[in-house]
Amino acid sequence: MESIIPLLQVSIYVIIGIMILLVFLYIYLLKPKTIKEEKEPELIESETEEDKAKKKDQDYGKFHGELTRESIYEFMEFDEVVDNMIVRKKGSQYVMVIQCNGVNYDLMSEQEKIGVEEGFVQFLNTLRFPIQLYIQSRTLNLRDIIEDYKQRVDNLANDIEKVDIKIAQAQAKNNRALREKLEFEKRRKINVLEYGIDITDYVEKLSSNKNVLQQRTYVIVSYYTAEMGGGLDKYSKEEIDNMCFSELYTRCQNIASALGTSGITSKILDSEELAELLYIAYNRDESELLTFTKALDSQYDSLYSSGKDVIQKKQEKLDQEINIAAIDIATDSILKADKRKQIEDLQKMQDLAVKNEKIQERALDLLGAYEEQLNPRVYELAQDEIKNHEALKTKGVHKAEQSQTQAQPSAEAPRKKIVRRRKTEE
Repeated sequence: MESIIPLLQVSIYVIIGIMILLVFLYIYLLKPKTIKEEKEPELIESETEEDKAKKKDQDYGKFHGELTRESIYEFMEFDEVVDNMIVRKKGSQYVMVIQCNGVNYDLMSEQEKIGVEEGFVQFLNTLRFPIQLYIQSRTLNLRDIIEDYKQRVDNLANDIEKVDIKIAQAQAKNNRALREKLEFEKRRKINVLEYGIDITDYVEKLSSNKNVLQQRTYVIVSYYTAEMGGGLDKYSKEEIDNMCFSELYTRCQNIASALGTSGITSKILDSEELAELLYIAYNRDESELLTFTKALDSQYDSLYSSGKDVIQKKQEKLDQEINIAAIDIATDSILKADKRKQIEDLQKMQDLAVKNEKIQERALDLLGAYEEQLNPRVYELAQDEIKNHEALKTKGVHKAEQSQTQAQPSAEAPRKKIVRRRKTEE
């Protein structure tokens, strides 16, 4: 036991010594680390100050982080489009855009060129506020023009069908003059229809060429709320919008009237046209594949979109067949009714009284044609003679009818007498 105790004491001292060495080693290792941490921020700050421009150029166009609405608005650099105006910088700047239609300067004479230049100089002299000129090139969209042509062609086809119905009615009435006039009108409309179909085909082929470009020039007019002075807190956003709109509209009207002296026509873009302008500016490549009008027609901003129901399609087709059948029946009924009317008129003309009335009307019409050449008294007496002549005829007719009615009882009287004699004899 006595030999073991010294060994334990020595081991304890050794362990304590090792622990002391470990503590010193830890302190030694910890001290340089704190110094390094103190120096690293200084190096980072110096590096960011020197390489800030290079990193910004390298990271330009790259998306970092999460895509949010705020980041999109910050990228687009405008807040909203309202009341034909673009609102920017958190409502501190309002922008209105004027679209200008240029003139063909190269084909003008020298005097016309001088007039255009003088008008443009006058326009520059009338400016009292800053403006910007913006030119945008876009592919020529002929979709609306083609739709307009097709609508006109359909209207012409419907007009030709109506003319065919009128020709059938005129042929049923044996009205040769009206029928020839309608046939000439039909030939004219057919020629216009064929020309419209050719124009539509040509424009459709032209629209298939993607190299057709169109340049549009815009005048950008800005107005800042700071120009209104202080005290904007007492106005609501709607009131500020209205005041900015009135000021911008006045400026744009002045610019449009000043440009008119150079022969340049212009118009103020509405909210939809402003949205299309911004859409093409931010989507240069995609705007050719998906146009703004197609995006609106597809109702991209709706919660959902759906096609027509099958039952609805069948109902529309049935309605179309009903309309066609109804038009045919109506046309046939008009033709038959016209024939029945002609037969009724002919039967009325065969009646003696109606015939005499028609003769009297025709005689009075013939006499009226010579009214200016006759003496007024002679004309008046001639009218009386025509009326008396027809009155005598009608009296003769009535007498003949009365005589027939009287003759019938006289024929029956002898029969009654004979019957009475037989009764008495019996």
